[in-house]
Amino acid sequence: MPPPVHPTPTTGREPTAEQPLRDVRVLAIEQYGAGPFATMVLADLGAEVIKIEVPGHGDIGRSVPPWTGVDDSLFFQSLNRGKGSVVLDLKDPRGRDVFTRLVARSDAVFSNARGSSAASLAITYDDLKAFNPAIVCAFLTGFGREGPRADQPAYDYIIQALSGMAALGGEPDGPPARAGVSVVDFSAGLAAAVALLAGVHKARATGVGCDVDTSLFATALNLTNYVASWVLTRDYQPARQPRGGHPSIVPSQLFEAADGWLMVMCQTDAFYRELTARLAVPELADERFGSMASRFQHRAELLALLEQTFKAGTVAHWLALLEGGVPVAPVNGLGRALQDPQVAAQDLIVEYEHEQFGTVRQVAGPIRSGSARHRAVRAPGLGEHTRDVAASVAGLDPVEVDELLALGVLQAGPVSVRQDKEEVEKR
Repeated sequence: MPPPVHPTPTTGREPTAEQPLRDVRVLAIEQYGAGPFATMVLADLGAEVIKIEVPGHGDIGRSVPPWTGVDDSLFFQSLNRGKGSVVLDLKDPRGRDVFTRLVARSDAVFSNARGSSAASLAITYDDLKAFNPAIVCAFLTGFGREGPRADQPAYDYIIQALSGMAALGGEPDGPPARAGVSVVDFSAGLAAAVALLAGVHKARATGVGCDVDTSLFATALNLTNYVASWVLTRDYQPARQPRGGHPSIVPSQLFEAADGWLMVMCQTDAFYRELTARLAVPELADERFGSMASRFQHRAELLALLEQTFKAGTVAHWLALLEGGVPVAPVNGLGRALQDPQVAAQDLIVEYEHEQFGTVRQVAGPIRSGSARHRAVRAPGLGEHTRDVAASVAGLDPVEVDELLALGVLQAGPVSVRQDKEEVEKR
């Protein structure tokens, strides 16, 4: 079955021929972090993503401090570039009619609301197939749509704690530690994007859509991977290792140098032999350290030797000696990490102009298609595309649009997006 032919996009995007999702339209009922990240991955690849936002305040991400403007924030900009915004009351029957008209001309409906919300909003495949038999309904929830936790609130840090991830981090004699960024949100977002695309692939092949699901909890458990397998299969009891050490590979951890920290990882015997040759410390070539198994058995003795060695030189000295032959890295602050020469070589920073925030710079999406450079279009103002989408996609005439705007079923904007930049910067 050939893919649907969509009209010219109405959300300000101009996908290139190299963007593989330029013929995909997604309606996104989303908030905050994980969900918007999922659909931004799709938008970066050329999909037309239309955010369906609630009247009044829209996505809560628009209000996240510290850098906020009028119905906008740098947090929101970081998760919603390249999308459109339609403000629509899905709980009003007239709003529902507009929504189902959009469904009829879209490939997928995406939602990251709580478990039972899909049923209460009537946005499952069974609810929508009458309007579009090929529609794909993709759900990214906290805990899934069934089970005792289905309707509990879920956020990245909560899931890191509940899933066992936080207990695996930190020093042995210290408290548990979460990851420094929202790894569960963003990993779940990637999983949700893959799930949605798998559903669209099936629908285009068969003409029949479906529901696809993932959750923060399932993603977090999946990230524990081989450690979880050891627990399930051999009753392994995970224990935190000093300096972020790997549970079974030695050496694979942080080492303190004379003026900072290094991460060194010898995940193979060949890498360990290269480390031994470059460090030129005879004791490291002892037969006790000749294999992965023996290094694990004699962990304490080997790490004591390496710790003494690395403390005698600077970070720069060890990088010059080891880089290229041994997996090694300095422990950068984020500012320095963003200045790494590989960032420029891979075109990993994008920027655009914004009415309230001036020049906005962001990290590009993780996927690059063909030889095209990463592109960026600012995230939408609240309701910025309501009129255009209602007319060109839902098929409403101007009189109908004006009536629904007057009733509050639709909301168009942004009215005050041109607010003086200096006023915003004072906040």
